[in-house]
Amino acid sequence: MTRRLNPELETVLDDRYGALVPDFAESLIEWAYGRHYARPGLDLKTRQLCTIAALTVLGGQTGPQLKVNIEHTLAAGAGRGEIIEAIWQMAVYGGLPAAINGLNAAKEVFEAQDTSR
Repeated sequence: MTRRLNPELETVLDDRYGALVPDFAESLIEWAYGRHYARPGLDLKTRQLCTIAALTVLGGQTGPQLKVNIEHTLAAGAGRGEIIEAIWQMAVYGGLPAAINGLNAAKEVFEAQDTSR
């Protein structure tokens, strides 16, 4: 699953946290993507949109994870408009500051992608 969304994720996580928590990257990838995201009942795009919604509601401290999951959601086939709507819907549940932080994260990801093209 993670190979489809972000083939380098395990390496990035291991480089960042491996010295602190050996096997952290492998454990996270195995649990989150090997078990949790691979469950039946929801397609990957829907799971990723749910993840974006949850991270948006949790607020600004989840900015880095939100950006990674916005990239994953695009890779799973969601359009930019769907991502924006999922974030904006969370204004009702997480408040306007959380939604604005989410929109800013999406804007940064979209601009970075546009620049790299």
